[in-house]
Amino acid sequence: MSARTALTRAPALSRLCLRSVNGNRQARKPSSIVLRTSFCPTYAQTRSNSSTSTSSWTDRLFGSSKPKYAPGEFAKDPIITYDELLPITEQPSDDIFLVDVREPDEVQSGMIPSATNLPLSDIKDALDPKTAEGDFFRKFSFRKPLPDQNIIFYCRSGKRSAAAAELAGERGFKNVRNYRGSWLDWTRRSKGKDDEED
Repeated sequence: MSARTALTRAPALSRLCLRSVNGNRQARKPSSIVLRTSFCPTYAQTRSNSSTSTSSWTDRLFGSSKPKYAPGEFAKDPIITYDELLPITEQPSDDIFLVDVREPDEVQSGMIPSATNLPLSDIKDALDPKTAEGDFFRKFSFRKPLPDQNIIFYCRSGKRSAAAAELAGERGFKNVRNYRGSWLDWTRRSKGKDDEED
C-alpha cells in the first residue's frame, strides 16, 4: 500500500457529509453548524489503483460480520427487508451500494445511513453504459456503480425504488434489490428501536 493510498483511506473513518439545500454533498468543516450528517461514501471509496487486495479496507481493519455474497447470490431475492439492511448500514462497505432514489428536496427529511442520492428522474441516463464515469461523478459527487456491483434501491414507500431496480436491470445491472418498505418502514422501525433502548 502506498503512502498516498494510506492517507486517502484513513480520513474515511471520521469524514462526515453535510447535504446542502440543493442536494450536493460537501465535506463538513469542523467549525460549521451541522444540520444533518450521514456517512459519505465519496470519501470511503478506495482511491488507489492497487490490485494487491480486493477486500474493503474497513473489513481488513475491523473485520466484517456482514455476509459476503457469492456472485449472483445477492439479488437472488429481489426484495430486501429492514432486518437484512440494518447490518449493512451499520458497517458500510464498497461491496454494497445503497441508493436513495427520492428527489433532493425529499431527502432533506433524512436518509438511511450510508446511502447516496441518485434521483429516479436521473437514473435512466445516469446508469446508461454510455455515461462516462467522470460525467457521473461531476454530477452526483460519487463514483458510478459498476454493472456487477450489489445495489439496493429505496425511496419513500418502495414504488419508485422498484422502478429504479427495473431500470437498472435494463441497463445491465443484475445485482439489484429493492427495499420495499423504504424510508417509511426505516423510520418507523428505527423509532421503535430507539424507544426500546430508552
